[in-house]
Amino acid sequence: MNRTKVLIVDDEPQIRRLIHAALIRADYATVEAATAREALEMLKSERPDISLLDLGLPDRDGLELVPLFKAQSDATLIVVSAREATEQKVAALDLGADDYLTKPFDTDELLARVRVALRNRLTRDGGTATVKAGDVEIDLMAHIVCKRGQEVHLTPKEYGVLAQLARHPGRVITHKQIMDHVWPNEHEHHVEYLRVLVRTLRQKLEDEPQRPRIIGNELGIGYRLHLVEG
Repeated sequence: MNRTKVLIVDDEPQIRRLIHAALIRADYATVEAATAREALEMLKSERPDISLLDLGLPDRDGLELVPLFKAQSDATLIVVSAREATEQKVAALDLGADDYLTKPFDTDELLARVRVALRNRLTRDGGTATVKAGDVEIDLMAHIVCKRGQEVHLTPKEYGVLAQLARHPGRVITHKQIMDHVWPNEHEHHVEYLRVLVRTLRQKLEDEPQRPRIIGNELGIGYRLHLVEG
């Protein structure tokens, strides 16, 4: 299972530990940053699904980071800050933050905000939390793939390819779009790597891998997820 990754940005170690512990118990993966510089580096290298951003960072005001985060990543951004003033909240949201949680906070509320953020992330482009393609069911919130009710083990990159297709079922996703997502830090993309992953996915998901019904090929362009009947 490829877990949802959350970037925790806070200069207070005890706050990071608190959030980390709550997220790990809820089966999320976490990465942490204590400064704005670290946060921007993590945003690029780790490609989190959700970022939790404190505004009171030692090297840069968090409000300055909000538009940078939104420009450099498609991660959902939740501000987690002790700043209670309405104008601060409005400023963060106007700059592009998706949500704002005031410290001190209850970890159950934080997890609820994360779950809502994930649902919104999945549906903002018309996607759904669960996609069925024949006997294959893809749970995009839990990052679980099952075939006829049995979980199928996928590597992170295999899941990344499948998830890209599942978020836009029926639409052609180009080779470049898929590779930019699955190999974000590679300067040169090789389509053959993608073809190998797709062949492996078909071996795991298709009844007849040589005559695929679920993952279709658009010659020279990309791939498409077909919502075939089981």
